[in-house]
Amino acid sequence: MYTALEIGRQIKSGEQSVREVVEAALKAIETRDGAINAFITVTDRESLLSRAAEVQQGIDSGILNSPLAGVPIGIKDNICTKDQRTTAASKMLEHFIPPYSATAVERLEAAGMIVVGKLNLDEFAMGCTTETSYFGPVKNPWDQSRVPGGSSGGSAAVIAAGEIPVSLGSDTGGSIRQPASYCGVTGFKPTHGVVSRYGGIAYASSLDQIGPLGRDVADCAALLDIMKGRDPLDGTSLNLPEISYLTGLTGDIRGKRIALPKEYFSHGTDGDIKENLLRAAETLRSLGAIVEEVSLPCIDYVIPTYYILSTAEAGSNLARFDGVKYGFRAENTTGGIEGLYRATRGEGFGQEVQKRILLGSYVLSAGCYDAYYNKALRVKALIKGQFDGLFENYDAILGPVTPDLAPRLGESATDPEKRFHTDIFTAAANLAGLPALALPCGFDRDGMPIGAQLMGQRLTDDLILNLGHAFQMATDYHKQSPREGGAA
Repeated sequence: MYTALEIGRQIKSGEQSVREVVEAALKAIETRDGAINAFITVTDRESLLSRAAEVQQGIDSGILNSPLAGVPIGIKDNICTKDQRTTAASKMLEHFIPPYSATAVERLEAAGMIVVGKLNLDEFAMGCTTETSYFGPVKNPWDQSRVPGGSSGGSAAVIAAGEIPVSLGSDTGGSIRQPASYCGVTGFKPTHGVVSRYGGIAYASSLDQIGPLGRDVADCAALLDIMKGRDPLDGTSLNLPEISYLTGLTGDIRGKRIALPKEYFSHGTDGDIKENLLRAAETLRSLGAIVEEVSLPCIDYVIPTYYILSTAEAGSNLARFDGVKYGFRAENTTGGIEGLYRATRGEGFGQEVQKRILLGSYVLSAGCYDAYYNKALRVKALIKGQFDGLFENYDAILGPVTPDLAPRLGESATDPEKRFHTDIFTAAANLAGLPALALPCGFDRDGMPIGAQLMGQRLTDDLILNLGHAFQMATDYHKQSPREGGAA
C-alpha cells in the first residue's frame, strides 16, 4: 500500500491521474469496507469524479502544488463537512447536513485533497472501542473479532485496511493515538491550538484536538503543514512561526534526551507491550538518543481528573441538542417543553453518552462542584507542572499508548472500569495540552500491532515528529499490513 506522499508524487509525475486514484479508493472501499464498517457516509461517485477533474486541472496548471494534492482522505464524522452529512455517529444527528466545513477540512480541500467520505466513531467521540456508534461497531482489520480502538476507530481502521492512505480524527483523551496503536498505523495529536477546532463537534472543548492519521509520520507531518495555524474562527488557535513539519523530518536525533517513566510499566501493562517498548527504547538509543528511566507519579491521578473534567464539559456542550433547533426531535411528547427535552435526549443519545452527561451534571452540581470539579482543575495544574518539570531536563517522553492489547468485540461492555483505564497513558497529553505521537513498534503474541507513544513539551511538535520519523526510518513496523480478512 502506498503512502499519501507516494500517491501525491505519482500524480505529479503522471504515473497516475487523480481520477485513477479516486476510482481505486472507491473500489477498495466497496470491496473491503463492508467487513469493517469504517465509513458512515461515502461521497457519491459523480461528485468525486467531478472533484477529481477539478483538482487534476489545478495540478496541471500549477495552481495546486501541495505534495498531497489529489490524494483521497476520510474525515471523522464529528468534523463538519459542508453539504455532506455529519452525524457524530449518533441518532441525534443522523440526518444533519452542515452549512459549512470545519477549518481543517477547508484547508485540506484548498490544497487539493479529496474528501471521499465520513468515518465511523464512538457516539460523540465518547468511547475507546468504536462500539458505541449508532451505525454499528467498527472491526479491526488485523482481526475482525477485535475492536479497532476509539473513538477514532474508523479513521485508523480505514488506513490499516488499505482503503485510503490518510484520515482526520479527533483526540480528547487518546482518541487518535489509541486506535492508531490497535490498528498498526501512525496518529498524531498536535499541541492544543496548533490545528483549529472550528467545525469539530465538541466533546470537551479544553481537551479536544483535531489531528492526522496515516501510514507513517511523514504523511502526518504533511497533513499538519496544511492544517496548522491561526484561525479567526477559533480563539484558542495559535499563531505559529513559518515552519514546515515535513521538511523538518531530518531523522537526526543524536543527543536528544528521552525520559521513560517507570510508572508506565505498572498499572497492569501487558508483558508484550513492555517488551516491545523496551525494544523501541533500544532502537532510539542506537540512533544516538539518550533514554533514561525517570519517575512520573502524577500518572496515578490522570484518569479521575480526566473523566471529571471531560464529562463536565460534555454535559455543557451537549446541552444544545434539545430537539428544538436542529437534529433529532422526539414525536408525540407530553409535558410541554420539558417533556420534549426529556424524550428527545432520552431517545436521541445512546447509553454511553447519557452516562457521561449524568456524571458531568453530578460533578457540576452545587453540592459537588468544589469537591470534584474544582479539585480536578487543581490536580490538572499539578499534572501540567510535573510534565513541565520533566521537560526541563528531557526533550521527550517515551511510553506505551495503552496498558492493554486490543480487546475482543463486546469484552469492554462487561468491564467498564478496565475500559476507562485504557486512557491512563494518553489523557495526560490532553490535560497538559502536549503534542503526542503514536506509532507502531511491534506485535503481540497473536500478531496484533502494538504502538509506542512519544510526548513532548508544548509546541515541540516538530521535534516529536522527527523522533518518530527517525524510528520509522530504522524499522519497518509501519509498513506491515493485515492479511485479507484479518489475522484471526
